[in-house]
Amino acid sequence: MIYNDIRRSTREVRIGRVPIGGKNKIAIQSMTNTDTHDADATISQIKALAAAGCDIVRITVPDLEAAETVRVIKESGLNIPVVADIHFDYRVALKCAEYGIDKIRINPGNIGDDDRVKAVADACRTRHIPIRIGVNSGSLEKHILAKYGAPTAEALTESALYHAGLLEKFGFEDIVISIKASTVPAMIAANRKLASVCDYPLHLGVTEAGGAEIGLVKSAAGIGSLLCDGIGDTFRVSLTADPDREVEAAHKILNALGVEGQSGLQIVSCPTCGRTKIDLISLSGQFEQAVRAEGLGDLPVKVALMGCVVNGPGEARECDIGIAGGKGEALLFAHGEPICKIPEQNVIPVLIERLKKMKADMNA
Repeated sequence: MIYNDIRRSTREVRIGRVPIGGKNKIAIQSMTNTDTHDADATISQIKALAAAGCDIVRITVPDLEAAETVRVIKESGLNIPVVADIHFDYRVALKCAEYGIDKIRINPGNIGDDDRVKAVADACRTRHIPIRIGVNSGSLEKHILAKYGAPTAEALTESALYHAGLLEKFGFEDIVISIKASTVPAMIAANRKLASVCDYPLHLGVTEAGGAEIGLVKSAAGIGSLLCDGIGDTFRVSLTADPDREVEAAHKILNALGVEGQSGLQIVSCPTCGRTKIDLISLSGQFEQAVRAEGLGDLPVKVALMGCVVNGPGEARECDIGIAGGKGEALLFAHGEPICKIPEQNVIPVLIERLKKMKADMNA
C-alpha cells in the first residue's frame, strides 16, 4: 500500500517535534492511565510508551493541581510530545499552555463564553500550540442531537465543525479534529464525511473499543478502513488494557496495511489443513516470540511460514525468506530460490539467524 499516493491532502500541524498531516508519517498515539497528580508515575509511563514506539502521548489534566505535573514533565526533558486532555475548565488549558504543553485537547464549546475561548486560542497561538477538537458519539451538543435525533455521521461532523468554528472566529486554525464512535460503521462514516468537507488533519480512533483482543479487531476494522481510503494522519488504538498494548496494536495495524515507511516484518503463514505434516501452529507462535525477543520486528522483511508444498513454494517465492513444510522437515527459500531442507526443530533458529544477518547487512 503506497499510502501517500492515495492520501487525503491536509494542512500540516506540528505537535512539538512531530509534524502530522501533509505527507508526514502517520503518528501513533496512546494515553497514560496513571493519576496525573503523581508526576513520577506519569513520567515513567510516558517513557515506557516512547520506548514501545509511541509518537505522541496524551495525559488527562482534570484540574489546576494536575497541571503542575505538566510543568514537571516539560522540565524533565522528555523527548516525546505530550498532549493535555482538558474538559470544561479553561484555566487549566491556560496553565498547560503557560507550561509549554505540546498540544491541547479541548472542545471550545465546553469551556464557557467567547472570552474564555478567545483566551485559550490566544494563549495557544502565541506559543504555537495546536488544539485538538475531540467529538464522541456520547457527548454531542443537545441542539445537534435534537436536530438529527441520533449521533449520525452528519451530526458528528456538524459538531466537529461547530467547535472548529468557535476557534476560527478568533483566527485560530492550528487545529486537529477527532471524531470517535464506539461502533465501527458510525466511526468510518463520520470520518469520511468530515474528510470531504475540511482539510484539517484527522485523529482516528474507535472509542471504548473493548479489551486487548476485541478492541484490536474493532480498531483494525475502523482505522484500517479509513487509512485504506487515504484518510487519517494520527490515531490511537483505545484498549481496556495496558497502554503499551495500544502501541503494539497500532504498529500491527500499520504493518498489516503495509503503509510505506512504517511497516516492519511481515509474516505470511497458512491456516493449515490436513496436508500439513509439521507443527506449523506451534512454529508460528515460536517464531513471533523469537522475533520480539531478538528485536527484529522493525525489519522491513517478508517471511513465509507455509505448511506444505501445494501453496508453500509459491508463497515463499514472493517473500524475502520462508519455509514450505514437509514431513518433519521444511524446505528453506530465500528470494524465490530453494536453499536447502532443514529439520523441523531447526526452523526457528535458522530463520532467526538469517534475519539477523539481513539486519546486519542493512545496517552496514
